[in-house]
Amino acid sequence: MGRAPSTPDSRSTAASDSAGTLRAYGGEGGDTRVARRRSALIDAGLDLLGADDVGAVTVRGVCRRAGLTARYFYESFESVDQLVGVMYDEVIEEIAQASLAAFSEGASMRAKVAGAVSAIVDVIDADRRKGRLLFSQALLSPVIAAKRMESTTLFAGLTLQSTSAILDVHVGPAAAVGVAHYQVGGLSRLLAAWLEGDIDLGKADVVDLSIALLVSPAEMLEKSLSRRTGDAD
Repeated sequence: MGRAPSTPDSRSTAASDSAGTLRAYGGEGGDTRVARRRSALIDAGLDLLGADDVGAVTVRGVCRRAGLTARYFYESFESVDQLVGVMYDEVIEEIAQASLAAFSEGASMRAKVAGAVSAIVDVIDADRRKGRLLFSQALLSPVIAAKRMESTTLFAGLTLQSTSAILDVHVGPAAAVGVAHYQVGGLSRLLAAWLEGDIDLGKADVVDLSIALLVSPAEMLEKSLSRRTGDAD
């Protein structure tokens, strides 16, 4: 999208917003305009990072995509790195709310994990740009790498909440955390491969496979415990 031509009214509006007065203009309050431009910049950033031929994301490129000037970029963000960090945090927050709500509604371990996984896949399937931001191996910026390390805690937590009681019995609490991170790594790679089209699976198949990846180790250990208890009897 090209940048909208500047008019005397638009220049005066920009000056008003930049000066911090945030006066109403055309029936729209200043805070609303700032929020709308911020949202447009985030959407533009997702577009650029979600493209197959993604290159360096720059202030100029984001502004061109959003149809805004650099002045409006710096109105909301100090740098492209900050924009990318905010984008990532907002997607993680969306997924966290959806997955944790679904997790809490499950009546069993499998139902909890199934609900959480389905919620995650629903979000990234509805907007593939978000899935690419979270999982694509083609995006290797230091900001994204750091954010992915942070978000691993969320996904590992979902596994630990449902399987820690079983895993703790067999491998101990510390090793249980390691198992959870191992499972999350596998889940991330599976979702990345699916989003990139490297595996030919439907959405339902990806959900089922993801659930199995997360719950099967705990279920196998539980069966092993049951067999040992039976043999002891």
